[in-house]
Amino acid sequence: MSLAIFDLDHTLIGGDSDHAWGEFLCRKGVVDEHEYRAANDRFYEEYLRGEMDIHEFLNFALNPLAQHTPEQLDLWHAEFMAECIEPIILPKAEALLQHHREQGDFLLIITATNRFVTAPIAQRLGVDALLATDPEMIDGRFTGKVAGTPCFQGGKVTRLHAWLDETGHSLAGSWFYSDSNNDLPLLEVVDNPVATNPDERLLATAQARSWPVLELMPASDA
Repeated sequence: MSLAIFDLDHTLIGGDSDHAWGEFLCRKGVVDEHEYRAANDRFYEEYLRGEMDIHEFLNFALNPLAQHTPEQLDLWHAEFMAECIEPIILPKAEALLQHHREQGDFLLIITATNRFVTAPIAQRLGVDALLATDPEMIDGRFTGKVAGTPCFQGGKVTRLHAWLDETGHSLAGSWFYSDSNNDLPLLEVVDNPVATNPDERLLATAQARSWPVLELMPASDA
């Protein structure tokens, strides 16, 4: 059994679930639409440029979770899944997951987007495990803070190695599919890095290093 590791946003789905969740909160009137959207868009642009301060972003993104009960958040998330996520699940990505499943591989999503947002998506995609940025919870409520190491850039490698130690899995024969140059640290430690729907910087890196390039987006969206 080999590890087949997948980034989530813009890799298995045709969008960014973190940014989409922020947009959903704006449309629902859960947050101040003007101020929150401006900040959400700014952080997203910084992420695309590889310039995002993950701790500053998490202070912003996790705060709404602390303002509401888990029960209310789960109701909103069910709407979010139906309205925002289901339409952007990529058929070719589901086929890729099924290919690795049939090969007997262990399917792992590793994403910077927080676990509250991504756990239902990972369940919908039928993967075996999820590593995500963990929001802190105390007495059954989110605190608005992060627990442990954010699952971002080099933090993905840190979190993956800790998970390997806990589970006994190995990187021998491992795969990692990602769209983002932010994931270069993890792409460099697996046996089979695959630039998937790559951004311009990752595409240049993949071409320079002779890594495979895979396009899962529909032709009209690629």
